[in-house]
Amino acid sequence: GLSPPHPPQGHHPRRQRGWEDFLDEPIWDTAGQERFQSLGVAFYRGADCCVLVYDVNSMKSFDNLNNWREEFLIQASPSDPDNFPFVLLGNKVDVDGGNSRVVSEKKAKAWCASKGNIPYFETSAKDGINVEEAFQCIVKNALKNEPEEELYMPDTVDVVGGNRGQGSSGCC
Repeated sequence: GLSPPHPPQGHHPRRQRGWEDFLDEPIWDTAGQERFQSLGVAFYRGADCCVLVYDVNSMKSFDNLNNWREEFLIQASPSDPDNFPFVLLGNKVDVDGGNSRVVSEKKAKAWCASKGNIPYFETSAKDGINVEEAFQCIVKNALKNEPEEELYMPDTVDVVGGNRGQGSSGCC
């Protein structure tokens, strides 16, 4: 019988990961809580991207970005810290129609430029503003940083044309 096409013996095609592969990836939201800074090594090692989030209505949260970024780099110890992917989100743009805002988009973008042109998004988790766009960027950056995975396929067995046992009408 005919068997489906299969890769040549010893061929191991590379597995391509896409957006859907990250739907079940863990995202740890420490919400700026200082108690999480001591858990750094356990939580940050092996990360493929780091998302820094600040509240556009709080200068303190913006001022803490440098500390959080440095703490991440120390704890995660990426092999290439200068090129490790970060994404910055200025969140809560929905609050008070923007009248409570204290951190300008210009100031945030200047910070990103000073750190190697980190991608920046202004978001509202509450209203869903720019959330999907931000996560697509996060996934894209994580995929670029992830080591190449290979999917190993065992030798293919022809189950369609193989001999069936005497009197067998199905599997097993």
